[in-house]
Amino acid sequence: MIRIEPYKDINYTMHAIREQIVDSLDYCAQNFICRNPESLFKLLKANIRYKNDPQGIELLQTAQTLFDNNFHGIRGAGDCDCFTILAVACFVVNGWNDCYIVLAGRTKVAPSHIYCGVKYNGKDYTFDLTQSFINSKRFYKFTQKINL
Repeated sequence: MIRIEPYKDINYTMHAIREQIVDSLDYCAQNFICRNPESLFKLLKANIRYKNDPQGIELLQTAQTLFDNNFHGIRGAGDCDCFTILAVACFVVNGWNDCYIVLAGRTKVAPSHIYCGVKYNGKDYTFDLTQSFINSKRFYKFTQKINL
């Protein structure tokens, strides 16, 4: 399912992201079982493409819409929130339940970026699919980690 709505606020968006993660679980279980976070990052990275949301719209795609019914008409095209939905659903279906979401931005009240991470075999992996490599992230003045 694709959620296309005017941006309301971060609380509303986070609730919608959680719903999209749950709706992505079956698809990810069928398509993205991996042996570790590094292999998952490489697999996902090879199949996604960054594309901004339409102006004034918060577009939240489930994994299945990201790949099979993409809003942009380009398989795998989405932005940081679509990629976070995908990654967290993949963590869950792979049994890596010690995961989190990070909200980041220049101010406390208006995050401009979202990414996620997972602890696997005692090691913390930053999982920002807008970056080229796992454990890579841009600097933001404010970050908030939300454990899932």
